[in-house]
This record gives sequence, structure tokens and C-alpha cells, in this order.
Amino acid sequence: MQSRLVSIAGRYNYEGVIKSDQAQIDNAKLQLTYSRLTAPMTGRIGLRLVDPGNVVRANDPNNGLAVITQLQPMAVVFNIPEDDLPQVLKKVRSGQPLTVEAYDRNLHNKLATGTLLTIDNQIDPNTGTVKCKAVFPNEDEALFPNQFVNARLLVDTNKETSIVPAAAIQRSPQGTFVYVVKDDSAVEMRSVVVGPSEGEAVAIEQGLAPGEVVVIEGVDKLQRGTMIAARMTGASNAKGNQ
Repeated sequence: MQSRLVSIAGRYNYEGVIKSDQAQIDNAKLQLTYSRLTAPMTGRIGLRLVDPGNVVRANDPNNGLAVITQLQPMAVVFNIPEDDLPQVLKKVRSGQPLTVEAYDRNLHNKLATGTLLTIDNQIDPNTGTVKCKAVFPNEDEALFPNQFVNARLLVDTNKETSIVPAAAIQRSPQGTFVYVVKDDSAVEMRSVVVGPSEGEAVAIEQGLAPGEVVVIEGVDKLQRGTMIAARMTGASNAKGNQ
């Protein structure tokens, strides 16, 4: 009976040794997992902040080994004038998605197309603008973190509207007007209602029909009935466009 008890005790002793060894193996596997860092998201990793051989301590500033920036999707923050806010909010509250286009610094190349995500909850009193945030899929990675872009927010489309160069718009105490060239080459002052503008292009909401020719140079020498010789200026011609 005594020898049987000794045998059982020896078996339990061996099982304890096995479990202890297994615990040490599991701990070693756990330590190995700490030697590999897995990013919680996809993106572009920046320059290494810690080089091999650098001494790091537990109380060092926590700057990490590197910084990962998300590229897809990409967010763009831009400002719109407070006067345009009611028109934008009306579209947003109706549930209509608004298209936002991102252009390069010179407004020559369109980089990406996205949608308006949200609008800030207050207006900046120093600039009279409100911040908007747009999101872009950025599948081709045309947008880069902290890149400067020009954002264009499409709120509405006005059809059959004449577009003229900004140089054609004249102002007087009576209002805004342009010089229109009639079929007999005589100029006529025409009161107009100016709409939105973008760069050197201005929309005319009332007072000018598509295809009419307006004067953009030498307007200080003109008066009603003056005869002129029209000269087109290529891409910046003086013809109202539809």
C-alpha cells in the first residue's frame, strides 16, 4: 500500500514538472510576439525615428518607432465663406451628397473627386469662414498627407448661364454693367446681375444672353454708341459663353 502511494505521488510530481515546462514555453512564445509590431491600419509609414543601436528608456518621450499615416480614404479640410453656408446646409439637410474636387496649387490639374463629409459647428469670426471636411477614396494615392490643395464644392448647377471674364464687369453708383458689342459694332451699356465667380470667370445671372460679345479691354474710353473693332483674345475671348 505504501509503494502504491509513492507511485501516485511520483506521477503527480512529473505532471507538475510538465506543466511548469509548458508554462515556460508559452511565456517564451509570448515574448516572441512582442518582437514583431503589427500596424492596426493600412497606410504609409514615415521615416524611422529609432535606429539600431540607439539607447531607449522607459521614461523617454513616447514618439514611437515610426509614424503611419492613413492614405485610403483621405480627408481634406477647407473653408467656405459664411455667406455661402445657408445654401450648403440646405443641400446637406436634404440628404443630397455634395461633390468636392481637389485641384493642385495652380488650379490646373484635378487630383481627386470626393464627397462632403461634415461641416464644423461654428464660424471663425476672424476670417468669416466655416471649416468643411471632405473624404476622398484616393485609390490612386494622388493625395498626400499635409498636401496643399484647392477644394471646389459643387452645390448647384446653373444651366444656360453666360460666363464672362472678370475684366468685363464694370461698376457704377447705379449698379453693375458690361459693354455689349451689337451686330453693327456699336457698344451698348447693359446692366447685369452678377452671379458666382471662380478665378477670372464670372457668371451673369441676368442681363446677358449666351453668345453675346462683351468688351474686356479699353472700357475706360467707351461710351454708349461707340463704334469698335472686335478682336478675340483666344481662351480669354470677350464672348459670353453658355
